[in-house]
Amino acid sequence: MTISTQTRDPHTVIDPAILYFGTPVVLVTSVNPDGSSNIMPMSSAFWLGHTGVLGIGARSQTAANLQRNLGCVLNLPSVDLVSDVDRLALTTGRQDVPAAKAERGYRYEPDKFARAGLTPLPSETVRAERIAECPVNLEAHVVDVHPVDDGILLFELQVSRVHVHDAIRLPGTDHRIDPDRWRPLIMSFQHFYGLGQRVHPSRLASIDEELYR
Repeated sequence: MTISTQTRDPHTVIDPAILYFGTPVVLVTSVNPDGSSNIMPMSSAFWLGHTGVLGIGARSQTAANLQRNLGCVLNLPSVDLVSDVDRLALTTGRQDVPAAKAERGYRYEPDKFARAGLTPLPSETVRAERIAECPVNLEAHVVDVHPVDDGILLFELQVSRVHVHDAIRLPGTDHRIDPDRWRPLIMSFQHFYGLGQRVHPSRLASIDEELYR
């Protein structure tokens, strides 16, 4: 599309502190040094094929756990789990709460499963536990770590096993999710949202998903 030089630019230049325009919430479960489980709620995540990328604060307990590379699980909550997820807000698995987090109101929580009222399940390919209530559990291993500015680490993960609730599967298929049944919890600028109804047919949907395998 060509915009005439006479067209008034409808944009304003701003400098937001965060750029969280809306991504799915992920509850990352990992293994603490004492063998207990940690759960970190986050939304700086995306997937390409069976590779996942997470952006995590370098001083978090989850970052330390992932660098020991015992595997993790990316548990994706649906909108009906929002209260459970919110109970994990402002908690950390580090006993020595980093000063920046303490200033924001974070506190140490040793048992996050109990705190959120969630149920642990054993995994099949990693040591980290899954969350029974989350409709999607993605078991994964760390394959690379990339430091970026401002104390953030990017973790590249390889998904090794996918578990889903039958309620979100596409009827008549073995390996597909029904996007009309799957309602992920979305974080946008620190607020919780859910998906609405499908707004328009997609040409990409005409491609058989198996061609991406």
